[in-house]
Amino acid sequence: MPQQILHSALPKGPNCWQCRNFAITHIPSVPYACRAMGFQSRLLPAMEVLRVDGQFCMLFAAKEKTAA
Repeated sequence: MPQQILHSALPKGPNCWQCRNFAITHIPSVPYACRAMGFQSRLLPAMEVLRVDGQFCMLFAAKEKTAA
């Protein structure tokens, strides 16, 4: 009997929107970029790294929280 893995039980990778290396390029064909790895992509950089390398992005750097 195959084991059923619940979606919530899967590990979650880094969120590019919360990374200080994430950038918007304003180029419609490749709207996202990773400054740390130096590439532009149609997908979010963390998704592209997972797709190509098979591992989560290891260069995630959390943005500093600003006091409101």
